[in-house]
Amino acid sequence: MYGLDSDPSPLFERRSELGETLGDALLRPHPPYYNALRPAFSAAKGIAHITGGGLVENVPRILPEGLAARFDPSSWSVPPIFALIRRDGGISESEMRRVFNMGIGMVVVCESGRADEVAALIPDAARVGEVVRWDGDGGRVLFG
Repeated sequence: MYGLDSDPSPLFERRSELGETLGDALLRPHPPYYNALRPAFSAAKGIAHITGGGLVENVPRILPEGLAARFDPSSWSVPPIFALIRRDGGISESEMRRVFNMGIGMVVVCESGRADEVAALIPDAARVGEVVRWDGDGGRVLFG
């Protein structure tokens, strides 16, 4: 147990890979998305807030049967906090993707021909994947 009279909690340690303490990194509030996304509402076919359950559990909720999402992990930078959690916790990459958002707070699905237009409407948006036909069993989120 950590207290004022004992060794400090690891949450108070400054972590060089984060540029701040672990506690500060974990407690930073996420940005509000509504105003940033509002211009794209009319073009969106679906929007998923990536919370607990990560990309793997949240994105399929907005896709019709027979479709899956294929993400290209090289298309975005994963914030350093996730590498630290993975390394220090001994967590596999697949489990990280199942639990955490890996730096993708919202996913907007639109027609492929409108992807660049929609991305231009949303500050800091990036094209991170595509919707594909899916006839398989199991998960409907693919990586690579």
